[in-house]
Amino acid sequence: MEIRELSFRRAADAIKRAEALLITAGAGMGVDSGLPDFRGQDGFWRAYPPIARLGKSFYEMANPRWFDENPGLAWAFYGHRMNLYRRTAPHGGFGTLLAVGREKKGGFFVFTSNVDGQFQKADFDESRIDECHGSIHYLQCVAPCGNGIWTAEKADIVVDEARFIALEPLPRCIHCGGLARPNVLMFGDWRWISDRTEEQERRFVDWLREVVRRELRLAVVEIGAGEAVPTVRRQSEHVAESLGATLIRINPREPDVSSHDHISIDSGAAEALEAISRFL
Repeated sequence: MEIRELSFRRAADAIKRAEALLITAGAGMGVDSGLPDFRGQDGFWRAYPPIARLGKSFYEMANPRWFDENPGLAWAFYGHRMNLYRRTAPHGGFGTLLAVGREKKGGFFVFTSNVDGQFQKADFDESRIDECHGSIHYLQCVAPCGNGIWTAEKADIVVDEARFIALEPLPRCIHCGGLARPNVLMFGDWRWISDRTEEQERRFVDWLREVVRRELRLAVVEIGAGEAVPTVRRQSEHVAESLGATLIRINPREPDVSSHDHISIDSGAAEALEAISRFL
């Protein structure tokens, strides 16, 4: 039996034995849905050639200062992504995880650094998702004038692709009329309103406590979470260590795990989840 097939079988066995399922996901989860891979400077610039011409990195662009200095450029970057996420259909792996999670007596929870809303689009229960970096589908005031967070459902961002600038009218704060921005955590961001995410985190912690209280066997399925921004990997490892759970790490480039009890799968999300599903 090939090593990869053995890993798929081991992962399926761990998932079948589990009574509760924690799904943790980084950017690699969406790549198989057709979302761009921002890994490294070249990956980001391939996704955004106009930004390559500006010589700006993802780190530089994902900074709230642009909403002060160049709102049209800031909203070109985030508006393009918002439009992309709206029209992207989640790949089949999302459905596989949802079906499995719903069967567990302890249910499931999702912890993700992705701001794309793909889990909600795949019919995951909103109350069972912790978006630790916020969501591009919600807005807040740039200032901010208060703690208000509201849906971006009615925001219509038109981007001039040639000049890579968002056209007026740009989203405005529903409270003060000033410029609005996505409710996502950016680099060097002191103005992000974290209230929505903090409420999600409280529900996540409550769920973990219930798993412990009921002494449920837990499996952690981590997909596409790299080391560059290690938030998701650290959360996976912390929960697995604290609760004695099996960690299944699916990652085509950085699949290493710290223990032989955990499972390493060097594969993309859709391929691995489809292969695992054949043994469930």
